[in-house]
Amino acid sequence: MKYKQKLSQFFHNLANKLEKSKQPPKVDPIDSKSAPVAGENPVEASSEEKKVNLVSQASSKALETFKPLKNKFTTLIGNSPLPQWRQHPRFGLYLGLGLGVTGGLLGVGWGIYRLESSLPQNIADIQTYTRPGTLTIQAANGEILKQNGPSTYETVKIAQVPPLVQEAFIASEDRRFREHGGVDGQGIARALFSNLRAGGVVEGGSTITQQLARIVFLSQERSFDRKLREMRIAQKIEDKYTKDQILERYFHLVYLGSGAYGLADAAWLYFSKPVDKLTLAEAATLAGIVPAPSLYSPLENPKSALERRNIVLKTMAELGFITNAQAEQAIASPLGLKISPLKRLQRQAAYFTDYVEKELPQLVPAKTLEAGGLVVKTTLNPRWQSEAEEVVERAVSRYGQWQNFQQAALVAIDPKNGQIKAMVGGIDHDKNQFNRVTQAKRQPGSTFKPFVYAAAIAAGKSPYSSYKDAQYVVDGYKPENYGDRYSGREVSMRDALTSSLNVVAVQVLVAVGWNPVIKLAQDMGIQSKLLPTYSLALGASEVNLLELTSAYGTFANNGVHQPVYGINQVLDRNGKVIYQANFKPKTALNKNTAATMTWMLQNVVNSGTGTPAQIGRPVAGKTGTSDKARDLWFVGYIPQLVTGIWLGNDNNKPTNGASTMSAWMWRQFMLEAIKDIPYQGFPEPNLGKRPVTLKAEPIKPRRTYFTQTTNNRLASSDEGSPTEEPIRRRRRVRVSREQTIVRSNTSEPGQRRSSRRRTRVAPTSAAAPSPQNTDPAAAEPITVPVNVAAPETRSVPLEVTSPPDVAPPAPPAERR
Repeated sequence: MKYKQKLSQFFHNLANKLEKSKQPPKVDPIDSKSAPVAGENPVEASSEEKKVNLVSQASSKALETFKPLKNKFTTLIGNSPLPQWRQHPRFGLYLGLGLGVTGGLLGVGWGIYRLESSLPQNIADIQTYTRPGTLTIQAANGEILKQNGPSTYETVKIAQVPPLVQEAFIASEDRRFREHGGVDGQGIARALFSNLRAGGVVEGGSTITQQLARIVFLSQERSFDRKLREMRIAQKIEDKYTKDQILERYFHLVYLGSGAYGLADAAWLYFSKPVDKLTLAEAATLAGIVPAPSLYSPLENPKSALERRNIVLKTMAELGFITNAQAEQAIASPLGLKISPLKRLQRQAAYFTDYVEKELPQLVPAKTLEAGGLVVKTTLNPRWQSEAEEVVERAVSRYGQWQNFQQAALVAIDPKNGQIKAMVGGIDHDKNQFNRVTQAKRQPGSTFKPFVYAAAIAAGKSPYSSYKDAQYVVDGYKPENYGDRYSGREVSMRDALTSSLNVVAVQVLVAVGWNPVIKLAQDMGIQSKLLPTYSLALGASEVNLLELTSAYGTFANNGVHQPVYGINQVLDRNGKVIYQANFKPKTALNKNTAATMTWMLQNVVNSGTGTPAQIGRPVAGKTGTSDKARDLWFVGYIPQLVTGIWLGNDNNKPTNGASTMSAWMWRQFMLEAIKDIPYQGFPEPNLGKRPVTLKAEPIKPRRTYFTQTTNNRLASSDEGSPTEEPIRRRRRVRVSREQTIVRSNTSEPGQRRSSRRRTRVAPTSAAAPSPQNTDPAAAEPITVPVNVAAPETRSVPLEVTSPPDVAPPAPPAERR
């Protein structure tokens, strides 16, 4: 109403002034100054009148302009006079003060808004927080395998922390911890007074909750803004969590000097004991470290640590947590340090964690990885891993010396999902970090044969399809059975696989073709390059143990290949999942084809070269040995687990062993693993009705033939006698006069090739040989005449060393 009155008065006054200015000025006729005088210029008088007229006209126009406004406001607000209080002489002062207070309140509100908007959205992050720059690798059950950076190894529950230990930290850091709501005004005032009196910082004003807020959400920046946010976050934490929950998380994250993060790690580092075994003096020592970890670390400054410990003990006595006698007794005791290495610096499954760290950059952005604070959840089974390491170590230490192998490797995979459950890349990781599961590429020998037979089954052949077991030459390439032994009769594919007959495997490859076999092997999980040569059937192309074992898992999983992996999840520092394994399976084989192959591979274990792998339940698998027993393999599976074993030397030197040693190692590991795995049989194949899912591309050799020479003996299994020690015996082998025979560089599993040197070898160029006429894996070239009749033969003495069939078992007391 006051504004209406003021406007009304303003327009009234303005209108009156304009009315007065409209009237012309009055001239007094008696006044001589205003009357015309003789001799005066009349033009000057008229000019003055014009000025008056112009002013009058301007006033009239202004009046006409404001008249509508006057009428309008007069109608709206009337002609009421200003109220008395508006005419008060201090009205302006009061108005200014009011505006100032209002502005101040608005500023405070804006500041509060900015403060609240800068706070973390999720206070629950304190439960999952990990420090920046850390990397924690966990097993499938959450057990820590390895930690990098400033991480906390061992989590401690508040129930495991004795009351005296809790009270030591409360006395040192936050006397009213159980009473305040996150911010302690009394504590701030007390700390300020104590610091002023001491002339330095002797007491902090931050509560334990504020310290937790600073660790998780803020930095160590010293600023008023940071302090305000710290206090507000502490209040929010107190609203959400109990005092015990806050204290438990604080004990997990607090830094206690010398690289110890968390109470449990510090107790182990300084006193080599768990938290629940700490004495009063030891608890006070740890609590005293918090204000200045570098200054009060017992390892770096024992004297300062002792002085600080005694201050904590006296404070505990003042607060009534302990008696004066207890305090004096603890003060009189020495620090009593007993140093142990931090547990986070130790590691388990070293080869596996190396593999995980190499895979991680492919799954997580580089910036995220550099920022750290990541938790990597893996697929590893810690108990199986421990058993795998023991089996590998035992095999090399007990049998490696006399069988002349110095390294071994093992990997176990769940075929249903591709998860790596155990991985041992060798022995003595500290000396040699080369992972023989993932990095070593070796010739798989006869362990590759199942892919050849699987292609044949998929192309419509029967396990009972037969091929001649006799000396066989294809385009000059002559594979040989172990010991040059042949039955001379037709042998089914199943029996040929059971006895690991090389000549039959090559004939099957010729019937199916290189491309179908290579594609099938790749679909099943082989990633290494496979060469289209005749020796492909005998494992001449190099692979690593991981891909070979993964491919066998396709048989176990009914023909469906699951990509192999070891990392299941990756979490950022706030516990958010930033990577989740999600691989798409691929059907590589028809289900019935996979079941048929499993049936054939079961026979290998039941009555063939893999008999040492029997464990009292259905097992399928295959042995394999490369040239001169340089590589000894066994890959076998049950429906729920596939495991691969390799034995050999990094320098590629021949061994004196047999692939049955690998089968025996497989058995030792699986006997422990199946304790966690229920019994399950393999699906039965339908041998009568076999769908054709693969088109054969038969190789068309320029020349193939069987020689007439045969010893009329069925080739034995991969190895020699099950009980005999290595012996040397002489054997006579017939060699054609008109052709030089070259053995494959890939012999049968568990067999050792002759070291005999061939003579009369035709020279050859260094150019890569064509798969049509020779095998690039062959040790020496061959000359084959066209249209050769039954060759004339001569006898050549040959010395052959045959390895024992079965590796000696462990002593009965150490069997599992």
